[in-house]
Amino acid sequence: MSLTTDSSQPKAQAKSQASQRTKSRAKPGSENTLTGEATPRRRSRKRRERLFQWLFLVPAVTYMALFFGYPVVKNIVMSFQDYTTATFFTGEAPWVGLANYAKVLSSSLFSTSLVNTALFTLGSILGQFVIGLALAIFFQRKFPLNGILRSLLLLPWLLPLIVSSAVWRWILDKDSGALNRFLGELHIVNTGVPWLTSTSLALIAVVGVNIWIGIPFNLTILYGGLQEIPDELYEAGSLDGATGWKAFRHITWPMLRPVVSVVLVLGVVYTLKVLDIILGLTNGGPANSTQTIATQSYDLSFHEFKFGEGAALGNVLVVISLVFAVLYLRASRRSVDE
Repeated sequence: MSLTTDSSQPKAQAKSQASQRTKSRAKPGSENTLTGEATPRRRSRKRRERLFQWLFLVPAVTYMALFFGYPVVKNIVMSFQDYTTATFFTGEAPWVGLANYAKVLSSSLFSTSLVNTALFTLGSILGQFVIGLALAIFFQRKFPLNGILRSLLLLPWLLPLIVSSAVWRWILDKDSGALNRFLGELHIVNTGVPWLTSTSLALIAVVGVNIWIGIPFNLTILYGGLQEIPDELYEAGSLDGATGWKAFRHITWPMLRPVVSVVLVLGVVYTLKVLDIILGLTNGGPANSTQTIATQSYDLSFHEFKFGEGAALGNVLVVISLVFAVLYLRASRRSVDE
């Protein structure tokens, strides 16, 4: 009996070892089968995710291509053609190369439009930014009706530009304008001031109206940037004596610089192409004193029906905007790195 039991024990041990070996061999196979089944599922999930991503992107890409890409390409092609009203009937637009660019750049009106565009852009951006930043700092303080007043200041930005220009044209009218009446009641002026009909005042009046329209944009963006500055920095600065102007110079301005870059670049690009306000107030007059590159391009295209020359002038304006944006962004990067 003892012999049989002793001999059966090694057999049982051998069987258990063999079963463990088979299990250990079977486990990798089972894992392979599981991973083999999981891999196609993961691939199908990734394909679905990519498909959904493209489904969301296709409408936006289509919209950009139709309403932004096609007009830009068409405008570039048109600037190298003799594109007139006859082209709409015949379909023929002879290729003229750089003749349209040479004609518009050599005209006497282009130099006047370029100077007016520079003055209009510089005056508008300076006024909008300074007043917008001052209001943004003012509204950082908590006081009653803070939110309501900030909401009301958005109205000039929300109104259509044609409506704003019509209202301001009535306000700045020489004979029955509200501004001249107000100044007359204060005995500041005796006769009506020709805000929109004087060659020396028309551009100033247009710049003032554009400043009024652009203040809400600057206020909104700069106020959001100020909210992102931690209060701990001002508390630490106050311990070192950085309060008031010193706090603005050493804390607020450095932290706000990225937001300022965005505001200025967008503001310049937007102001360069302003058309509605000038057309609604002065239509480029008097005597081309408020004529800008944008209004000159509009006149060439839709008044004189020289679509090729108007397209060429529009492309010049686009290049000016791109050059300014690139130069300013590079300068701001260097200042940040330093």
